[in-house]
Amino acid sequence: MTPEPAPSLRQLLAFYLDAGVDCALNDEPMNRLLDEEIVAPARAEVRDAPPRDEARRAPVPPPAPRPGAAPPSPDAAIVSAREAAATAPTLDALRALMEQFEGCALRSTATRLVFADGNPQARLMLVGEAPGRDEDIEGRPFVGRSGKLLDLMLAAIGLDRSKVYIANVIPWRPPGNRTPTPQEIQICLPFIQRQVELVNPDIVMTLGNPATQTLLQTREGIMKSRGRWTDYNTGTRTIRAIATFHPAYLLRSPAYKRMTWMDLRAVAQALDSSADKAAS
Repeated sequence: MTPEPAPSLRQLLAFYLDAGVDCALNDEPMNRLLDEEIVAPARAEVRDAPPRDEARRAPVPPPAPRPGAAPPSPDAAIVSAREAAATAPTLDALRALMEQFEGCALRSTATRLVFADGNPQARLMLVGEAPGRDEDIEGRPFVGRSGKLLDLMLAAIGLDRSKVYIANVIPWRPPGNRTPTPQEIQICLPFIQRQVELVNPDIVMTLGNPATQTLLQTREGIMKSRGRWTDYNTGTRTIRAIATFHPAYLLRSPAYKRMTWMDLRAVAQALDSSADKAAS
């Protein structure tokens, strides 16, 4: 049987990009298939090798352990997030707390916190799942291809980012855009809940299945939950909530744009209705 030809460098790079590998974590390549016990001493020997005469007199000592406390357990991190979020009196204070929060491992792998974008006094709040590569670079949610489509979606009902508030359930980008783990979601959940409470919008619109199931506490898929009004209770107020498809999903499945347009129209009508009631 004839073996398949080895892939070219361009094909390998394209494969890694499709798999979500879009940045290098080390300056030097590493063969992770080799025994780490063999690789690590060899790497240390090349990098930290002393002069030959010193090497003959004494061996190189092992590296000292890094100082610092062990990361908290997931349960402890969830409790810590709840306590911290509850103490934030303003959005600025909440953002400062999240910048310093060490209970979520995603914070150490992301470039920066992606807190929010738009108008904190907006009547409509949009909530997505997690930042992607472009959002991680710029520090704002929905700035890549999905963000451009979202802008068009808002423009279709006469809105733009100055009239809405946009955030994510997860404020740090998962490595390689992987799906956040249930533990990561539960750790970050108190922050987005407090964010909704502080913004206090008239309507919350969740974008995509993960954000909908997490924030609206439902197990139904997005096909069943989208387009249906439900109540979101902040503890101090009940807010109308509705779900629709994530813009990234619409880029892959444009046939569902018609359903999304129906959901947007429902939001526009609800905003107009509440404005009329407030004026009367």
